[in-house]
Amino acid sequence: MAAVDPKTAKARLHAPGEIACLDVREHGQYGEGHPFLAVPCPFSRLETSVAALVPRRNVPIVLVDHGDGVAPRAALRLGGMGYSRLDWIDGGAPAWRDAGYTLFKGVNVPSKTLGELVAEHWRVPSIGPEVLEAWRRDGRGVHLFDGRPGSEYAKMTIPGSRCIPNGELAHRWSAVVTDDASAVVVNCAGRTRSILGAAGLMLLGASTVYALENGTQGWALSGRTLQHGARPEPLPAPDLQDSRGRADAFARERGIPWITREIAQRLAFDADRTTYLFDVRDPAEHAKTAHPAAPSAPGGQLVQATNQWIGVRRARVILADDTGLRATLAAFWLGELGYEVHVLPDILSWPADWRLGPPDPPKVPELPRLDPVDAADAVALARQGVALLDLRVSLVYRSAHLEGARWTTRARLREHQHDSPVILVGDPEPTALAALDLREAGILDVRRVAGCEREWHQDGVPLVASPREPSDAEAVDYLFFVHDRHDGNLEAAQRYLAWETGLTTQLDQEEREEFRLETMNVSRSP
Repeated sequence: MAAVDPKTAKARLHAPGEIACLDVREHGQYGEGHPFLAVPCPFSRLETSVAALVPRRNVPIVLVDHGDGVAPRAALRLGGMGYSRLDWIDGGAPAWRDAGYTLFKGVNVPSKTLGELVAEHWRVPSIGPEVLEAWRRDGRGVHLFDGRPGSEYAKMTIPGSRCIPNGELAHRWSAVVTDDASAVVVNCAGRTRSILGAAGLMLLGASTVYALENGTQGWALSGRTLQHGARPEPLPAPDLQDSRGRADAFARERGIPWITREIAQRLAFDADRTTYLFDVRDPAEHAKTAHPAAPSAPGGQLVQATNQWIGVRRARVILADDTGLRATLAAFWLGELGYEVHVLPDILSWPADWRLGPPDPPKVPELPRLDPVDAADAVALARQGVALLDLRVSLVYRSAHLEGARWTTRARLREHQHDSPVILVGDPEPTALAALDLREAGILDVRRVAGCEREWHQDGVPLVASPREPSDAEAVDYLFFVHDRHDGNLEAAQRYLAWETGLTTQLDQEEREEFRLETMNVSRSP
């Protein structure tokens, strides 16, 4: 374990071979600025999050903190889990910036940048709200599909749209687009999923597809009204034979390898490569017929938010579904993002006891079971001077917390002076991880408040609000960056769209070369 200067870290991140760059700061700090290839893995949940993100223990790992000493602490924890090649950037993110390298705002930056690069190089056809309304007014046939998950669609969408997430539309195409004359328009909240959704359909041979410029935010910025609380319709049943046929043709055309379970197992035995396996079907399908070997990662979301599932750069990824189409389309985009990708179709026919073999997984530590404390008793003990520390989300703490509770994070526990006992407020996982640190500091009596805010209120325990505490600067776990763009704040929506369109201008040559964009022209006038 050693500190490395930003220049050395930068060279390692872009060198051939696998590497994981894990940002162990909290969500707000990460979103305010991080290295391009950094993946969020907050110290507050480090040990329980890292195993899925980095499943191979001998992969090189570079850690990023805020220059505050959290990365060396994280390295010790990871070393205890069996990770053997650990370094951190000396001085953290501030040193990276001071070395002249860009700190990128936002989250899912490589995936967002892919969408902008596709728009820039492929000239994906798009229309604005005015054209869409004119087509509708003139009676032109238009199918408007919202390519986001149902939960996002329900929050706000464009009137008349239908929720069919990216990936699912291609799979169910013949069931929802029954005429060749109508235009197909794909929207999301901003830009990326509209662009990639439309481009993916065109790659599969659709000829009348457009991205809606700037999605729901562009619709609101044009002065039009969004629909809130819409209930997604059930996804239509696909024509499985049609889906399989188009998947076969697309895989052959693009050279995307389809493999068997035996080949997947052989790949997984390669001790020098990281191999991920994901089920890219719709989450409802996965829940109904889940296979224990393949966790759910819906194809459209996996492409849009790769950092949430894949922590190792240039790793090997195996995608599974039933007909191969959703997996092959997602595989194409992950290939453009720089991953080695394979497709494993027919997940429903796998033996239930099949598992993806070694390498040995990281050793997740056994978490302590904390004795529960009644909320009213915790408040009484806090009045007597016992430390009552709230580890919940900072804005949740602001809205309502127990009297006497102080908000903090796991990384900041050392800033508090306290003796045994210490009482923690929060979910079982983060409080148990915090307890590990407290016990190492000699505080053996660590307890956890039982129940949740709703139950405390029902039991008559008084709750306290503190709208300005912690301050915005102290609330490092919350990303304030354009956080209310979906709640009618048009200025925040404008900032967000400017952020998306500005991503490619921030890339240096090495960061651009992380993508494998094919050259193609899918331009068409509306």
